[in-house]
Amino acid sequence: MEKKYILALDQGTTSSRALVFDKQGRIHGSAQHSFRQIYPQPGWVEHDPREIASSQLGVMVEAMVSSSVSPDEIDSIGITNQRETTIVWDRRTGKPICNAIVWQCRRTASLVETLCGDSSVAAMVRKKTGLIPDAYFSASKIRWILDHVEGARNLAEEGRLAFGTVDSWLIWCLTSGSVHATDVTNASRTMLFNIHTGQWDNELLDLFNIPCSMLPEVRPSSADYGTTSYPGLPEGIPIRGVAGDQQAALFGQCCFESGRAKNTYGTGCFMLMHTGNVAVESSHGLVSTIAASAPGSSCLEYALEGSVFVAGALIQWLRDELGIIKSAQESEALALTVEDSAGVYIVPAFTGLGAPYWDADARGAIYGLTRGATRAHIVRAALESLAYQVADVARTMEQDSGMRIDELNVDGGASGNDLLMQIQADILGAQLNRPAVIESTGLGAAFLAGLNTGFWKDLDEVRSIRAHDDHFLPRMDSLARRQRMAGWHDAVRRTLSSSDE
Repeated sequence: MEKKYILALDQGTTSSRALVFDKQGRIHGSAQHSFRQIYPQPGWVEHDPREIASSQLGVMVEAMVSSSVSPDEIDSIGITNQRETTIVWDRRTGKPICNAIVWQCRRTASLVETLCGDSSVAAMVRKKTGLIPDAYFSASKIRWILDHVEGARNLAEEGRLAFGTVDSWLIWCLTSGSVHATDVTNASRTMLFNIHTGQWDNELLDLFNIPCSMLPEVRPSSADYGTTSYPGLPEGIPIRGVAGDQQAALFGQCCFESGRAKNTYGTGCFMLMHTGNVAVESSHGLVSTIAASAPGSSCLEYALEGSVFVAGALIQWLRDELGIIKSAQESEALALTVEDSAGVYIVPAFTGLGAPYWDADARGAIYGLTRGATRAHIVRAALESLAYQVADVARTMEQDSGMRIDELNVDGGASGNDLLMQIQADILGAQLNRPAVIESTGLGAAFLAGLNTGFWKDLDEVRSIRAHDDHFLPRMDSLARRQRMAGWHDAVRRTLSSSDE
């Protein structure tokens, strides 16, 4: 039977999704299920690995059945996943020895401070991994499990335990334990992987006291990860693409060359810029990471990554806490009723400020309120604050990389807001490209799989799928842009915890 589709498994922090893509990159079918968020203590976040697997395998079948796709029509599977979340299981039984420790979990913050508090150690970690030492990444989570789960250390020393980020766990499950592997993008988020040599690093393993026997084999993002072999699932479907969610989105946005960038508008924002074969070291608190590559790439490719902590969460706050809008969709219509924010600025530092400020103690504020300020002005100021934050990260990336962002590819839920996209183009002074299919994460995983099998011939064929993008061109003159950004930076200055005001 003709191979007509690619199946993308998109395993996220709060839900598991499956998307069936056709050769034109269109979604032919999909399914999504949420799963439990477990909070054992303040600051701790866990998932049950069995729920991750069951929800993901369930939607895989549901998406195929609901879209009337036969397993024989599936060319291959691509996997994309929440990054850094840590799972440890027994190789013999296949059972996790404890709940997954989620990327958001802060239980190991003091451990990271103890192990990496010395400036020379922190510099070594940063140089080898491209990451700022933090509990966010996987290394300290593995160490915590070995130190706190009864018998874990002894089992690990005996070679019985396997570690994996969520991609590795799903591959293990899908192949009934025959493949224990990860891809370079997920490996680069563990804080145990040398992004320059492309190998697990013994010095980092010694620092965190983690046996090398636990680690998965590292493969390219577009490679052979075995075939499906699990009771109740279609047999023999090749798994050929794997990438962490943000790198998958970068690939799905066709950012294959140095200087190409994408921004995902979600609860926060994740911006990545492809930097070619050079791992750019940031002097502004961005991280260097490995980018997903097409099959046949002769050397590793890299990206700079920066995060905005609060994006869509600000709109949710306006809706749920302030009650000035009834839905996220209403924000665009209401903001369009005024020409501008009338000098109102919102700095949404609910959990501090990220790059380029890095002030954990800053807290949110609204400036410029007058008697004439309405809820429409506040909502417009909220949309503008998203654009200002993204512009700050973009300018930082330009400074670190020496490359100008003339175009920004966008995706994520809030990218469907036309007014926000126009504001972003105006504030950046750059063209925004929004794909017809904004599920760039799943599409990136599908591209990686399909390029490996020949479902798509080459990158040019993949690029042709993007021919129907929406484009937003800047309309604001440079003087107005500078004035708006000056007002924003003044508001940020007042918000910083070190401010005298």
